[in-house]
Amino acid sequence: MTTTSEPGHDRPDPSLDAIMSERRQLINLAYRLLGSLADAEDVVQETYARWYAMSRQQQEAIASPGAWLTKVAGRICLDLLGSARARRESYVGEWIPEPLPDRAEWIDGRGGGTTDPADPADRITLDESVTMAFLVVLESMTPAERVAFVLHEVFRYSFAEVAEIVGRTPAACRQLASSARRRIRASQALPAPAGPRAGLVRDFKQAWEAKDIDTLVGLLDPRATMIADGGGLVSAVLRPIEGGEQIARYIIAIADMAPGLTILERTVNGQPGLVAQRDGVTVTVAAFDVPGDRITRIWAVRNPEKLWPWTGEPQAASDSGHDARHGEGETTIT
Repeated sequence: MTTTSEPGHDRPDPSLDAIMSERRQLINLAYRLLGSLADAEDVVQETYARWYAMSRQQQEAIASPGAWLTKVAGRICLDLLGSARARRESYVGEWIPEPLPDRAEWIDGRGGGTTDPADPADRITLDESVTMAFLVVLESMTPAERVAFVLHEVFRYSFAEVAEIVGRTPAACRQLASSARRRIRASQALPAPAGPRAGLVRDFKQAWEAKDIDTLVGLLDPRATMIADGGGLVSAVLRPIEGGEQIARYIIAIADMAPGLTILERTVNGQPGLVAQRDGVTVTVAAFDVPGDRITRIWAVRNPEKLWPWTGEPQAASDSGHDARHGEGETTIT
């Protein structure tokens, strides 16, 4: 199996530098597969634990350590995806993927500033495959569809290589990826040009602050949907709000109930978004879907366990039930 890592990783080289250089690739893969940075970090840690559980002789017998690590990480993610659906059935309210800030806006989980933007390790590359709209569509797929699609379409693995991870034939993996592509096309998950999208989000922010309901309604598609994720830990609507006017009235009501709320323009999963802060602490991160000249979907993440990169507060536990581990080797983004 080949990887998209730097040249030279196909040679047997179990040294620490060679193995740890694969971390960025693994984090990128696991986040797209799981929609949770905390879970992705757990997967990568478990993958490395399995590598170092082998003897030196076993490690040296592996022709491509990078490919081996990817295969193991992919299988762990597949197992987690299979059990996540059952756990999310008991999740309070709607489940939204964990939002990511821009590198410059990332808060060090240990407190005390942002991560070093020059550090090449452990970043998630922000592109169209990590937009909130894209990740939400991935959530609708079966675990096998999601793994096959992400590995083949995003990371360019062959179907023969994908088959080794998914445990199906290459032909079956091709069908899985094809089904996933149809879901993506049907959802119109690809974003509009950045310029108009940023302007619409800025206009939305200003109208929200001014409590201008007419302008808000004009910015929203009449069939727009807003989904909030509080995880049962903070207040949030438990069901989607449908309709542009209903959404506008709801967020005006929020402004009335929280007069001290500060709304900031921020990058969310590589796209223009908004962050709400109270007393300088991020309490909500909002992502927008703007496929045309109006906002069609809003995802508002309020669950504090999903906001640690924005708040600097360590996360107690991830949605999968694994402990989230931060500190050494903390993940940053590009």
